[in-house]
Amino acid sequence: MARTIEINHREIMDAAKASLEGVWNNAALVIFVYVLIIAAVSSLPFASSLASLIISGPFGLGIAIFSLKLSNNETTNISDIFEGFKNFVPALLTYLIMVAVVTIGLVLFIVPGIILAFGLSQAMFILSEEPEMPAADVLRKSWEMMKGYKMDYFILSIRFLPWAILCIFTLGIGFLWLLPYIYTTFANFYKKISGDNRFEEDDILDHLVE
Repeated sequence: MARTIEINHREIMDAAKASLEGVWNNAALVIFVYVLIIAAVSSLPFASSLASLIISGPFGLGIAIFSLKLSNNETTNISDIFEGFKNFVPALLTYLIMVAVVTIGLVLFIVPGIILAFGLSQAMFILSEEPEMPAADVLRKSWEMMKGYKMDYFILSIRFLPWAILCIFTLGIGFLWLLPYIYTTFANFYKKISGDNRFEEDDILDHLVE
């Protein structure tokens, strides 16, 4: 899939902020619950690594569903992050294959591993909208979708770096509000490169001016 859509990073981020207007605290609460669960699983005395690996796929899918709902200005709640467990096996398989591919790339050569990670980054968003699609096809579609957009993904990622550094000085509490912003921004990025007409820049700008 050749690059056919121009990416305006600032507009995508502004769209995320517009979507979060009035629901920042609710989104932060969802992230708080998510972080608590991950921390609890990671603290298990036995097999914590295995447990974390098993739940990461479904939770990753849940976060994608939650993020897309935020970006679409839909009502969200804590149960959204558990939606991925309704599609447990595809989410787990997609995540495991993705981790295996990226890990091999990082072990052999770091840069190709990062490129692979970027190329497969849209997998959970795709699976959230096409839950019947086999894991291999989900990853293949993500790779095709990201052709020509990996640098845009990288630029969006590093735009959040200063905010992440500031959050460290809040003892990590600031991440509860930063993460919804990041997730919603990347949901908008997904909608943009997939040609989703729910992402309309004129509507976003009008909303911000009001």
